[in-house]
Amino acid sequence: GVVAAFRQSLGYFPQLGENSFTLKYYLEILSDRELQISLLLTIILTAVVTVISAICGVALALFLRPLVRKSSLVSSLLQIPIALPHLAAAAVLIHFISSSGLISRICYAFGLIETPADFPVLINDGYGIGIILAYLLKETPFVALVVLAVLARVDDQFTEVARNLGATAWQRFRFVTLPLIMPSVIFSSLIVFAFVFGAFEVPQILGRPFPAMIAVVANRRFGDTNLAERPSAMAIVIVMFLISIILVWFYLRLTEKTKVAEKPTVF
Repeated sequence: GVVAAFRQSLGYFPQLGENSFTLKYYLEILSDRELQISLLLTIILTAVVTVISAICGVALALFLRPLVRKSSLVSSLLQIPIALPHLAAAAVLIHFISSSGLISRICYAFGLIETPADFPVLINDGYGIGIILAYLLKETPFVALVVLAVLARVDDQFTEVARNLGATAWQRFRFVTLPLIMPSVIFSSLIVFAFVFGAFEVPQILGRPFPAMIAVVANRRFGDTNLAERPSAMAIVIVMFLISIILVWFYLRLTEKTKVAEKPTVF
């Protein structure tokens, strides 16, 4: 599949009588203003979702850690949002936070807004707030479960030793807990980043037609009735693939430096 996509991105498309190779589709997408804006939007939204879901996931895991030790039911409940399809999460947000959704109607009923239409635009908005919220609902529990799996195997003796030696709550987290869970945080956030960067269902439903995330643009061109758009779509996919590799490499280098900086002890 990757080889076929790469061949089509180079203009090899026998169905249209194109049997030669060319770089014109790559040159076109590099100069395409729509793709430049879409790529920038995609990187920004993906980074925001990855960072916030990692932070919230770690916080949720630390909060649920004592409860998980008492009952495995907590972990089971945490898996429910993960099992929920992304399209279902998008539908839930539409029913709740759209201008005609449940929350806007409640605000109108209590006199907080004059009409339901006065509710802030959170769906199909220019900042991708609906897209971010949809992914946070899905990815935060995922990060929390991965981190909880590590915390369940970690003995409290390290934290207790640090407490007895006078370490504050922040110091215990910064120098004891965080280095222990950092590999799981990196692992889960990389999965979140890769998925959000290449996903198109949620952005297509909750985002604007322009600017749209780059996967939406690629899917739109791939499904165009004009088959001449197919090589352009494949070129976008290959560029996304290469960008993902570069960003993942950069992220791993960055987190490796972070782990090195965490070596100093609190004592």
